[in-house]
Amino acid sequence: MSGTNRKIKGCGFHHVSLRVKDLNKSIKFYSEGLGFIERFSWGKDPKRTILMDIGDGNYFEISQGDPNLSYVEGIFRHLALRVNDCKAALELVRNAGAEVTVDPRDSTLSSNPPLQIRVAFFKGPDGEVIELFENDQT
Repeated sequence: MSGTNRKIKGCGFHHVSLRVKDLNKSIKFYSEGLGFIERFSWGKDPKRTILMDIGDGNYFEISQGDPNLSYVEGIFRHLALRVNDCKAALELVRNAGAEVTVDPRDSTLSSNPPLQIRVAFFKGPDGEVIELFENDQT
């Protein structure tokens, strides 16, 4: 099949994560303006995060940032890649020389419905933060 990653099984784009100054304004903009659909929400104000379905199996994660701060990396937080096996994928990037910042960990997001995930994080060659995201609900 064309376009299939031969090294990391199930690899594909899962979500991009942004830290925004006004979460409610962003939710309204992306849902009403662009048709994104809220699928999962976790955390409580002022640290709430929303995972929005943008279509075709892709998601957009937006988190409430401090409206009084400017973040060094801007509003971009990380890029998440969908994987079938987080641990195996992380070993591939580790062997390729990536700096692993978070080893695979299981978590249940307190969303409604709860979302069980396994994630790991590493830095790309220029310091970009990349998340490996394993889950069969999204």
